[in-house]
Amino acid sequence: MPERVSTTRKITVSLPQELVEFADTVATRMRISRSKVIAEALAAQREYEEARLAAEGYRFYAQEASEFAASSLQAVSEVLGRGGQTG
Repeated sequence: MPERVSTTRKITVSLPQELVEFADTVATRMRISRSKVIAEALAAQREYEEARLAAEGYRFYAQEASEFAASSLQAVSEVLGRGGQTG
């Protein structure tokens, strides 16, 4: 997925001490800033949510298409069963 380019804003966020320590540990290990760790975590969550919503949509439309195909089968069978005759 292409990386989104946007401006950076400073915000104030309150986090439990253990999450700050975890973010610092990850930042040190990855050699990036704490802000970058948090930004990447949020970006990963956004990607997860987008993928979940897309999958939900695909399931909905697949079910809808399946139901349409099932309901259409009867009509198509009747037309083909008549050998193209009208009346």
